[in-house]
Amino acid sequence: MKRGFITNRLRSGKKALEIPIEKKIETIQGNGFTWIDLQNPDREDVEKLATDYNFNELNIEDCMTKFELPKLDSYNDHFFVILQFPPLAQKIGISKNSQLSIFVGKNFLVTVHQGDLKPLVQLVQTCILDSDTELKNRLVGESSGDLLHEIIDALVDDLLHTSRKIIANLDEMEDNVFDESKPVARNIALLRREINRLRRISVPLKRFVLEIAKNVKRFSDNSDNELTLYFDDVIDHIDKVIETLEESRETMEIYKDTDFVLSNEKTNKVLAVLTMIFTLAIPSTVIGTFYGMNVNLPGGIGENLMILGPFTTFIVIILASAIPAILMFIYFKKLGWINS
Repeated sequence: MKRGFITNRLRSGKKALEIPIEKKIETIQGNGFTWIDLQNPDREDVEKLATDYNFNELNIEDCMTKFELPKLDSYNDHFFVILQFPPLAQKIGISKNSQLSIFVGKNFLVTVHQGDLKPLVQLVQTCILDSDTELKNRLVGESSGDLLHEIIDALVDDLLHTSRKIIANLDEMEDNVFDESKPVARNIALLRREINRLRRISVPLKRFVLEIAKNVKRFSDNSDNELTLYFDDVIDHIDKVIETLEESRETMEIYKDTDFVLSNEKTNKVLAVLTMIFTLAIPSTVIGTFYGMNVNLPGGIGENLMILGPFTTFIVIILASAIPAILMFIYFKKLGWINS
């Protein structure tokens, strides 16, 4: 598994290049129902469908609001749900989720999105291009309820794959935390933000998938038990994502505390060395200060004391400076303040 996925994807510093997404409206005929996929649609496109299928105006407003909270509204002949997923291409700056709006009825399924959910786009292309007959039959060969399960299952599998990539980043992060030559505080903050963002997606997603499983039975040709098993499998995958993210968050807290402790320890070592140097230099500084004054002192130049020759003053100053420093060094080492 490739490392550095999450942190590289979130690294800022350069302006992100936004690739414009073109508008696409695809209509796919299924077994007794129609799948209409609207990618980056205009308001007129959604309102036209609302007239054809008698959608609620408030739901249309929610569709066109790009950052609506997840919700589910149930009606007699259909239900409407908004789900959020992480986009494949992350924009630099504030993290924003990809929104998927779905209208589900007995003879139709309408998906509205911005085109940045790659698994969904691939499913649409599979049906349009007829590139995988077996997958296409599984998507549109049963009912709108089964198709909804396939769409959510593909998106949840992609979410599970993203959570596994976070594990790979944690392994790399562990190596960097104990490498003093690499600063990791920024990467830890970025990865924590990504984990929290995925948690905010996954926890509500589980609740809404459970609600979808209850409502979609009205529009499925399969038995209730069979469709329930399908959605139970999706719930299991979401539980794995949540469990992975919880463990990752706890691990990141450990790494954050470890990095803080190691950084403090490194700083204390530097301060200790500087303090030792300053302390050992105090005797020479004091003595040099006295002998630098413009007055006569014992052993000074104005004296006739030349016991050690013409360099008597210099030798006396050096000894007076070095001996206290040496004695302090021996004492500090005996206390264990200076490691061997």
